[in-house]
This record gives sequence, structure tokens and C-alpha cells, in this order.
Amino acid sequence: MIEFDGVPELVDPILVAAFEGWNDAGEAASGVIRHLEEIWSASPIAELDPEDYYDFQVTRPMVEMTPDEARRIVWPTSRVSWARPPDSDRDVVLIRGIEPNMRWKSFCRELVGLMLELEVETVVLLGALLADAPHTRPVPVSGASSDLGLSTVLNLEPARYEGPTGILGVLQDFCGKADIDTVSLWASVPHYVAQPPSPKATLALLRRVEDLLDVTVPLGELPEQARAWEHGVNELAEQDTEVAEYVKALEEQKDAAELPEASGEAIAREFERYLRRRDPDGSG
Repeated sequence: MIEFDGVPELVDPILVAAFEGWNDAGEAASGVIRHLEEIWSASPIAELDPEDYYDFQVTRPMVEMTPDEARRIVWPTSRVSWARPPDSDRDVVLIRGIEPNMRWKSFCRELVGLMLELEVETVVLLGALLADAPHTRPVPVSGASSDLGLSTVLNLEPARYEGPTGILGVLQDFCGKADIDTVSLWASVPHYVAQPPSPKATLALLRRVEDLLDVTVPLGELPEQARAWEHGVNELAEQDTEVAEYVKALEEQKDAAELPEASGEAIAREFERYLRRRDPDGSG
């Protein structure tokens, strides 16, 4: 059982989680949690015992140097923290972990037990998958929610995937059985640039998290990193005629499919986001 260390009474907490591995193409989803941990100065709550869930020959511990030049072992696990976003009246619990190698049911039961103890009523699960998506277009984010109202507010495209699932799918099922509302958000990472990081996909997921939490998250260097990433991929594509032609075909397919969806609602959402990001004095 997870033991909590100095956790205050949280106010209307919502939980946001991502797991490295099969669910995390380009490390886009775990990148969101890392960003939120840093930007909100999240405080650690607990971590799961790695002995129970990881095969250390598959998911190996890492050696790192501390600031005082000492060596330490960092074990693969899932870590839990919490933060109160500025100008927010609720707390956010963050989970950043690694997809376990074994005992998935026990893993999910332990996390759901944590959610119940912290009185979490809504869970946001972040993932990223490889897809036939052009890197030059906005990153598609699909999703689903057990709350139809949230699906409408977030304008989620229903996920119709059938096939093998990862820890996010199993955890979502366990949350449903515990009557905890869930929202799953998935970014589509271009399969021809699958290596991490994927800052453009991280940024797309982060903006959806902003909408869901109704907060403005400082983006730091993410926009600049996303532009640099796209520029770098452009340069690589220009050096390979076949890749350039393939990207062009994806662009045409994407543009043709989304033309009817260029609605006033989408424009309004972007305008609202712009207004939230303006300075309080309205100077821009």
C-alpha cells in the first residue's frame, strides 16, 4: 500500500497521469507531466515500490551523479506529486511513471486506492501514439471521457481503437469500476519522426490539459522547441525526395479530411485561449 508523506488536505483534486513506454510515443505525454511538475514546483507525495512491478533486466535502474558528485541509483517506478496552480481554486495530483512489466491489476488497484484516499473524482490520462500524421500540421489530439459533458466541452473526437492496450487502457477500466470519472487524451506523433523528444505533441496535449483544468500554464521554452523541432524535420525531409513526397501526400490527405471541420467553434476556442494568455492589464 502507498504511504503518504506530509500530504495536506487537498481541495477538489483532479489527477493527471502519464506513463513512459508503449503509451508514450516521442515521450510526448510524460513530457507534459515533467513540464507541470517543474512549472508548478510540485511537491512529492509518494512512489510505488518498484520491486512489485518491474523486471529490472527489462527496465533497468539508472546510475546518476548528485550535485555533490556522489553516485546514486534511480529505480524505475511511478512517482506521485501535487501542486496548486496559480489562480486556481483546486489542487492537481500528478503521476509520472513507467509502464509496469508485470502485475498490472495490482498496479492499477494500488493507484485507484491512492485516488480514493486523496478523494480524486476526475482522472486525466495522457498518451501518445505513432500515426500517419504530417509534422507540418497541428498535432491531432483524440480522446474520450466517461463524462459526456466533458467530451462536449473539450470537443473530443471519440476514440474507436480496438486492439492491444497499454497500462492507460487498463487503468481507465479500473477507474470506471471505482466510479471515478476519466478523460483520456492521445496525441498523434508522426511515425517517421518517432524518436523523443516530440515537443510539438507535448504542446498540443498541454493545451488540452489547460482547457480541461481551466488554467493558463506557462509554456516556457516549449513553443520555441516545437518550432525548432519542426524546422529540423523540414530540413531532413528536404534531403530525402521520398520522405518529402510522403509528407506532401500526408498533408494533402489531412487538409482534405479536415476542411469541413474549420468551424467557428474551433476559431472561438483559439481566441478564448489567446485572451486567457493576455496580460491582466490588457497590454497583450
